[in-house]
Amino acid sequence: MPFDIDAAAAALLDARRSGTRLDALPDGARPGSEADAYAVQDAVAGRLGPVAGWKVGAPSATATPARAALHADTIFDSETGICTLPASLFHLIGAEAEIAYRFGRDLPPQAGPYDREAVLAAVATMHPAIEIADTRFTVFGAVDPHSQRADQQNHGVLVLGPGLTEWRHLDPVTQPVRLTLDGTVLHDRVGGNSAVDPVRLLVWLANEGARSLGGLKAGQVVTTGSCTGTDFVTAPTRMVAEFPGLGSVALAID
Repeated sequence: MPFDIDAAAAALLDARRSGTRLDALPDGARPGSEADAYAVQDAVAGRLGPVAGWKVGAPSATATPARAALHADTIFDSETGICTLPASLFHLIGAEAEIAYRFGRDLPPQAGPYDREAVLAAVATMHPAIEIADTRFTVFGAVDPHSQRADQQNHGVLVLGPGLTEWRHLDPVTQPVRLTLDGTVLHDRVGGNSAVDPVRLLVWLANEGARSLGGLKAGQVVTTGSCTGTDFVTAPTRMVAEFPGLGSVALAID
């Protein structure tokens, strides 16, 4: 039986609209490979509208990265103060402190391949960020990895702090990070990203990961994986991610 991309995309889109969670994708619509998972991601993206950003990550310094396209309805800018979101927006709340990059110009696939310096030259600003991990499935992490990949790689929302234009002196590998939840420090460390070097992820995304959806474009933001792991919390809650030298971002979920 051929893999049914449209049925998988329809199930995920319906779960988004209705708030009803899936125990699994339908028979015949469960991706059996990375290519299948990305085909579903792209089909969902085509129905959700223009790509406003990306999440990219890797489980180790040498592992092949994975990505998900993000859209404007789940990306929030918090230039001043605190971003406040309703708890009804979430099924689960998995707090992650991340570093994000906003691109200032396009990197069209046909003009590549791009090396590290070319990708960094296209970055306009660097941001402290909080990503909330969530799922369209009933139980987080209970379905197979390809189905999780198809489901936007467990993306909930992305909250961006103020963008830093003079960011070249910052090394994300040695960047300190502190995540505070309701006044209690959960993590205070240096680095912490499982991929080690987030810039490697940006280069992969520019050359391979974003190709099927037109490549990286000016205005898109890319968040590069958690520096603090994932902490599942309950609402109401207030979290602050601090990156000394880069800035901080705060999120309240009520």
